Amino acid sequence: MLVTLALLAGAPAAQARIDIRVGIGDQSATMFASPFYQELRLRLTRYFIEWNAIDQPDELAKADEFVATARANGVKVLMHISTDNINAEPRSPLPSARGYRRKVHALVKRYKPQGVSDWGAWNEANHRSQPTQNDPQRAARYFMHMRSVCRGCTIVALDVLDQAGVEGYIDRWFAALGRANAGKASIIGIHNYSEVNRKLTKGSNRFPGTGRIIAAARAHNRAARFWYTETGGHVKLFRTCDTARAGDRTKYMFSLAKRFRRYVRRLYTYNWTPTPTCDDATRFDAGIVDPDGTPRLAYHVIKSRLNGFRR
Repeated sequence: MLVTLALLAGAPAAQARIDIRVGIGDQSATMFASPFYQELRLRLTRYFIEWNAIDQPDELAKADEFVATARANGVKVLMHISTDNINAEPRSPLPSARGYRRKVHALVKRYKPQGVSDWGAWNEANHRSQPTQNDPQRAARYFMHMRSVCRGCTIVALDVLDQAGVEGYIDRWFAALGRANAGKASIIGIHNYSEVNRKLTKGSNRFPGTGRIIAAARAHNRAARFWYTETGGHVKLFRTCDTARAGDRTKYMFSLAKRFRRYVRRLYTYNWTPTPTCDDATRFDAGIVDPDGTPRLAYHVIKSRLNGFRR
């Protein structure tokens, strides 16, 4: 079965490696123990953490385990700040700039000595689940605060989803940042789920895609580079569960990265760990493996395509 899946993944012909580093984001440290994960020999991962996790022992314990296990396996963590309740209705309140600085500074002091020097100021800032959705000005302030408390760190300044209105959000964010600081926003994060899973070949107002996001950011900072901080093929997002579709979309994810290789420097696909079951009640599943740890088609696509990229 695994041999068949590997053949379906379609290994590309030998070629020069594309200068984009690939990693897998997840929220569970058990990923690192999987022999299938270890076979990939990846050196990058991403973990999102609640902005006020320093006050939550359970959240800290999970993050501590993830960071320690990643480090023990030689994997570098991108720690991305996020809302304290992604499923809240209504959204969790927007943290004050002062509160953000204080809590995030504490997280930096905890994890930077453990090797975490890659940070994201705020995860998917323009999405409706995030309190920053209607306040790019505050998101810009968060970035400046993170720069001040994480000297020498590599920071994803702005992180956005490829949804309608993203270009306006980027414009307002840079306007709040100011022309004098625009050059400090050297890395912009992109979540291009719509583009990947709809296999879009060009952007539209409804689904702008990578090209339009890059153009919007580079209008303010020509030197900006881009990371796909969260991307991948969906096994389930409201629709029926379909691992074959997810594998096909994972191929397209790599095709898009290759297309935009002039500007993109990293790709973090999400995620390793699936939901316990994928059925009608499941809202979201992007797992690269089955609940029992057996690789899905997307895993074999990743393993094959890695030969043309960097780890």
